[in-house]
Amino acid sequence: MTHSCYSDSTVGEGLLEIFQESYLELRPGTSIPELKIEFFAFANLNNTIRLRNGRLLVRLSDLLEGAPEAVLRAISHILLAKIYGKPIDRGNAARYRKYVGSHEIVRKAHLVRQARGRKRLRSPRGHFYDLDGIFEELNFRFFHGLMARPRMSWSQTRTRRILGHYDPAHNAIIISRIFDHPAIPRYVLEYIVYHEMLHLKHPVRLRGSRRCVHSKEFQADERLFPRVADANVFLQRL
Repeated sequence: MTHSCYSDSTVGEGLLEIFQESYLELRPGTSIPELKIEFFAFANLNNTIRLRNGRLLVRLSDLLEGAPEAVLRAISHILLAKIYGKPIDRGNAARYRKYVGSHEIVRKAHLVRQARGRKRLRSPRGHFYDLDGIFEELNFRFFHGLMARPRMSWSQTRTRRILGHYDPAHNAIIISRIFDHPAIPRYVLEYIVYHEMLHLKHPVRLRGSRRCVHSKEFQADERLFPRVADANVFLQRL
């Protein structure tokens, strides 16, 4: 990964001033610690801040290079508020969400993830269930067989925190390996896969400054799954 540190250039000085001003707004009357700020080639649209030996180390996604000053002020406020346990201003949070949720930045973020990200996918065929087969069955039952199958994969670990997710950058559906077990009813796994398939049918949309992940249309389609209530009861016990 490559990165560029800003300390001497005019652009860097401006960014440094933004963080210094945000710091004083959050912690008036205190001394500003030494700041090192750099744009970094993350695989995702990440921003990090750490406090080491009284020194603040900030890494911003290089996708934010060239961002409007108001957006840079928003992210400086958010990062500093988080590390010092201060309330995050809603206006700054909304401003940042709106910028990173814009069509142009989302498009760039997907391209960056494809180019830089390493997606280690497993075989769709598990010990007890075959994800490719389940996808195709659901495709014909609910989507007239018209949905193009993405890459299907079991997760690397038996995670209970993320049961499944669709990764648009790599066009892949990943399902937690915890469901590849004879004690898991087939309809429960089908519901998890069906939910992720709905993310292909109903992509994330931006409404104002907020990302709409599960739209009304998404939720209406989800209720069409025959045993959705039974599946949710099982998942709550799980």
